[in-house]
Amino acid sequence: MMRLPLRRLAAVLSIALLAGCGRIIPEPRTPPPVVAPPPKVTLPQPAFTSAVLLGLSAGPALASLNPAADDAAGALVSFRESCGRLTSRTDTSGLTRPEDWKPACSAAAGWQGSATQFFATWLEPVRVGDGKAFVTGYYEPEISGVRTRQPGFDVPVYKLPPDLVRARAEDALPTEKGTQPLGRYDETGAFVPYYDRAAIEDGALAGKGLEIAWAADPVEMFFLQIQGSGRLRAPDGTIMRIGYAGQNGLPYTGIGSVMRERGLLGTEPGQYSGSMQGIMQYIREHPAEGKALMRENQSFVFFKELTSDGPLGALGVPVRAKNSVATDPAFVPLGAPVWLALDRPEASGLWIAQDTGGAIKGANRFDTFWGAGTEARQVAGGMSGRGDAVLLLPKGTLARLKSQ
Repeated sequence: MMRLPLRRLAAVLSIALLAGCGRIIPEPRTPPPVVAPPPKVTLPQPAFTSAVLLGLSAGPALASLNPAADDAAGALVSFRESCGRLTSRTDTSGLTRPEDWKPACSAAAGWQGSATQFFATWLEPVRVGDGKAFVTGYYEPEISGVRTRQPGFDVPVYKLPPDLVRARAEDALPTEKGTQPLGRYDETGAFVPYYDRAAIEDGALAGKGLEIAWAADPVEMFFLQIQGSGRLRAPDGTIMRIGYAGQNGLPYTGIGSVMRERGLLGTEPGQYSGSMQGIMQYIREHPAEGKALMRENQSFVFFKELTSDGPLGALGVPVRAKNSVATDPAFVPLGAPVWLALDRPEASGLWIAQDTGGAIKGANRFDTFWGAGTEARQVAGGMSGRGDAVLLLPKGTLARLKSQ
């Protein structure tokens, strides 16, 4: 699920001072004080752009890591589900080639023995950079929602708009990733940025037939967008699963980072917890400020209905609770196993890189998936772990890369 995705600059606010027409306003005797604008939130950018440039080294043998049997077995299931993509897609990290994964994937299809033994037999541990990991969590939210609008359900869930397109080469410069930027062509034919969150919430897409569902709570819907997928539960108990279909092309701003910059999060009296629960509490208790805060995240996510047995990750296969992890594909091949040894024991173990996220950028940055439900929400919302990360890549990968 593309959590979506990921997704980072703070919104710029402007204040218009309006004077009444024809009214004479006397000049003040003392000039008004100059109020400094709020500080601009700038997220750190990774110093290296790929795993190969950052540097690689051999990691500890898998046997010495001693993964739990059920943990390894779950990882093997998710690895098998990823193999169709592993052996056919380009690895943007530059670490592996599709053909590198074919022996391991062929063996995985019929493997009957120990899952730990499978990984030890076919893959080798590789550390990217210093291997120092930072890990958060995400989950599949379930919120109140219906397919057809009714009283109490007024928050639209939009599908991907047809006018959201990439610019023609002659109309805009490529992005840093080499792709044409997303936006729209206005009535004059000029390419312009797409509507931001505030414009969409104020009705820029209303009446265009793009609504696939309606949610009850704008705050819950905001956080479902951040997660990238979720479930809508109607009053009659029916469930509609929705997943990431696209994004408006505007930068994602993590409102937690904004709140920290402004001193709203922390452990001091009057501050709120830095967890998702603490952020939501602030928004609930300060509705006007909370709405403005959410709008600082200009990014807006569009959805599609899913019929799979789980939310889909960036690989196009279902992500599994406690087995799937989101990564930055510039540093980790999507579909590769990852070993995490953290100060959070519940997040330590074997994971399979099956997703990406707008906030998941840089080497050894991971976002663990915890499934759906109250427990998943609690664990994911408070997950913040540090420790070591090791990738498991096809045997011979490290020697091949060092010989190039």
